[in-house]
Amino acid sequence: MAAPTERCCGGGGGFAGCPRTVRCWWRLAVLLLSVSSLPTVTALVEGLYCGTEVCYDVLGVTREAAKADIARAYRQLARRYHPDRFRPGDPGLEGETNESAQKKFLLVATAYETLKDEDTRRDYDYMLDHPEEYYQHYYAYYRRQLTPKVDVRVVILVTICAISIFQYYSWHSSYNEAINYLVTVPKYRIQATEIAKQQGLLNRTKEKGKNRRSKEEIREQEEEVIRDIIKTKIDIKGGYQKPNLSDILLCQIVLFPYYLTTYVAWYVSWVYRFTICREDYGDEEKLYIIRRYMKMSQSQFDSLDENTKQSYVEKQLWIKENYEVYRKEQEEEMKVKMATDPRMKRYRRWMRNEGPGRLTFMDD
Repeated sequence: MAAPTERCCGGGGGFAGCPRTVRCWWRLAVLLLSVSSLPTVTALVEGLYCGTEVCYDVLGVTREAAKADIARAYRQLARRYHPDRFRPGDPGLEGETNESAQKKFLLVATAYETLKDEDTRRDYDYMLDHPEEYYQHYYAYYRRQLTPKVDVRVVILVTICAISIFQYYSWHSSYNEAINYLVTVPKYRIQATEIAKQQGLLNRTKEKGKNRRSKEEIREQEEEVIRDIIKTKIDIKGGYQKPNLSDILLCQIVLFPYYLTTYVAWYVSWVYRFTICREDYGDEEKLYIIRRYMKMSQSQFDSLDENTKQSYVEKQLWIKENYEVYRKEQEEEMKVKMATDPRMKRYRRWMRNEGPGRLTFMDD
């Protein structure tokens, strides 16, 4: 015989007194309360565009309004609520205060900034049509707000120009420092003075009357003449050479296609002459190979004197085996020099006795 089924509706009381039914109704009430407490999905979000106002309604236009209509509506409202033109009590502005008019003017300006740009207006219309994409609207809004308004190409061009100006100025300063130093060197000063005398630039003529110059003026003119001769006659190379506009970054970028074409043509010619045809190296080619072995830049190699370069050629350092022997000899000479140099001895003695690797106890 089957067990009797539990019933909660006996005695004609219905389901009101059934504990299971009460629990079901209680859960349903909690669920409805939770759903009602969730934020409603709306396209008007505080902090985005016009906030809780529709930008089209702020300007009094429809979503199909043309850009000219939007601009016309903005000008009318801006003239009405502009802080410099607003007058309390004007027709149509009853009840408006300076603070409320300023807030409306800012809201009108925000609405116009939103709708005048095609891309921003497209994002705003998408937000109105798809209010459920809450976080996507935030991302699109702040991405457009934080994106620089200046063209990146303009920024790059200005940066390159600034770097080029700094390069030219620094090179020009270094060149002037080198000239000022050479003017004080007796060797070059005497040679420049002799050249100036031969050219008749330092021949002092007797001056009379108002045209007569003081000794200081004559001395300054002579210094200027010597300086100009040193500039003209001495070819300074390396890091202190005379600045050239073609060496700055801007010109290098502009002339890059030309340099690339020249290099490709030179490389093809090199391979054809010395790899395929087996031609003998000339003096320029030998010096180029030596410079590459020594890992020196063109300016560094040009700063070497001619006797040093000639000694490299005489030792046939463009041959790999000869250069390796020469490099090892230079390393051995450097080791011997460092071992016999009194300054290096003092440095090693200090490192051994008082250097950072020595541990000592501190006195209390």
